[in-house]
Amino acid sequence: MTYVVTDNCIKCKYTDCVEVCPVDCFHEGPNFLAIDPEECIDCTLCEPECPAEAIFAEDDVPAGMENFIELNADLSREWPVIMEMKDPPADAKEWDGVPDKLQYLER
Repeated sequence: MTYVVTDNCIKCKYTDCVEVCPVDCFHEGPNFLAIDPEECIDCTLCEPECPAEAIFAEDDVPAGMENFIELNADLSREWPVIMEMKDPPADAKEWDGVPDKLQYLER
């Protein structure tokens, strides 16, 4: 099993999760983070660190967000690894909790 970054990370892109990841499985895009399912060791450390509550165990991904399982796998192959915490976007709090943000995902 792996962990999956879902919709609420889009345009929030908090990197608190990156700071605690022992295997550097996070990949950074312009406005979203993705978890590489091949690298994730299911350590559970990232999930409670996410201020946007956007990370779920693969088996617990909310209904309607199952497409994020494949999306994380695809994007982690395209985007570079992120290993250090960064400041979130200036408007991250405004986007936290906004529904249906997939349309805003930048590749």
